Amino acid sequence: MTVWDFGIFGLYMVGVLWIGYYFYRRNRSTDDYFVGGRSLSAGHVGLSIVATDVGGGFSIGLGGLGFAMGLAGSWLLLTGLVGAWLSAVFIIPIIKRRDAQENMLSYPDFLRSRYGDERVALLAAVVSALGYLGFTGGQILAGAKLASATLIEQSALGLSALDLAILVIGLIIVAYTVLGGLKAVVYTDTVQWIVLMVGLILLAIPLAIVRIGGWGVIRASLPHSFFSLGNVSAVQVFNWFITIIPIWLVAMTLYQRMFSCRNVKEAQKAWFIAGLFEYPVMAFMGVFLGMCARILFPHVESEMGLPLLIGRVLPAGITGLVVAAYFSAIMSTADSCLLASSGNVVGDILQRHVYKNASQRVLVRLSQLFTLAIGAAAVAFAWVASRFGGVLDVILYAYAFMVSALFIPTLGAYFLRWRSATGALWAMLLGGGTTVLLMVSSWELPWGLDPTFFGIAASALAFVPISLAFPDTARMEATT
Repeated sequence: MTVWDFGIFGLYMVGVLWIGYYFYRRNRSTDDYFVGGRSLSAGHVGLSIVATDVGGGFSIGLGGLGFAMGLAGSWLLLTGLVGAWLSAVFIIPIIKRRDAQENMLSYPDFLRSRYGDERVALLAAVVSALGYLGFTGGQILAGAKLASATLIEQSALGLSALDLAILVIGLIIVAYTVLGGLKAVVYTDTVQWIVLMVGLILLAIPLAIVRIGGWGVIRASLPHSFFSLGNVSAVQVFNWFITIIPIWLVAMTLYQRMFSCRNVKEAQKAWFIAGLFEYPVMAFMGVFLGMCARILFPHVESEMGLPLLIGRVLPAGITGLVVAAYFSAIMSTADSCLLASSGNVVGDILQRHVYKNASQRVLVRLSQLFTLAIGAAAVAFAWVASRFGGVLDVILYAYAFMVSALFIPTLGAYFLRWRSATGALWAMLLGGGTTVLLMVSSWELPWGLDPTFFGIAASALAFVPISLAFPDTARMEATT
């Protein structure tokens, strides 16, 4: 990258930090910090959702899938369209009605309301906080891979380029999230997603095609199977669907955005916008750039192809803008996940069990302090994860843990009259525990299924009989 590129990138980062400081001066309560004062529009929230869900991890991961299998990698983000639209139709009307009555701040608040048991909400908060800590680490690792191929190409301070990038990117993300809270996250997401779309559609894709030599060269340089949506096994698609679609029911980041919308219609509109941007828009752009990277850098690790394409193919001046665009996606996900984990720790654990009488000012400062601490832990996690797996692996592991523990109890909270707090507790423990055990073991799972499948099955096998045997919430009102 040239001096011009670094200048453009630097100005962009200064602008993002200024937005964080702007909202730091205006946050007066935990409502402001965690749910944006419940006054955000569908457009801002919709772009924030897709920026958060796709983010840097899936952006870099999609590039890796395009590099490895071609257009069939786009199936990964079809899960976003399906999950978003199912949530808009079946989940948002219920959750917004409850929120209007109770002014909820978090996902565990909903479970507490439906099960009437503090233990359920506390365990859900712990699972969610740990899952989002890991997810934040995956996003920091994605940013570091991009930075090490574009911005920090040489080691310094006795560190490798990747390790130094993890520290620098982690510092930037943690700094402005600590300052600004959800409003800073949502408004920067809007700007970041616009920059990303402009960078990809108008700059990265056309210039990559020109550098390669045109569409004919692309067709001739890649295997025929790369242009088929069938170049992926049915089991792999099933694993993506069962791991990712349920996250739309249990994601703290999404509940915060539901609560931040003015009403049901605004929230549903936001979710429909998010689904369309995920698939087909981002899905096919991401894998196509990965395919171009395979032609230009055929011998690199798959997830490094896209960062190298951005750093070495684009002309001076444009490189800085497109790098900023991809950092936009990375930061928009990392900040939201970091804020979600902090919200679980402060709002669902400390405020309810330790600082019960704390003022709003103290709670905001506690939120900032724990956002900083969790951010530091996420940087450390990214450092360790860089030695053992790719970005997409880290993200899917975090998804798998949360989904296996929380999906069945949350489904019961929405739709089952005979749900039980005892059943929910055991479902979380056995579902999440089963998946973690299978992920760390060397066992070969039957039929190529993901550990998530067996975790969800274990959760359901615990939830149903225990809820029927101990129907402590059977007298709660119907959920339809």
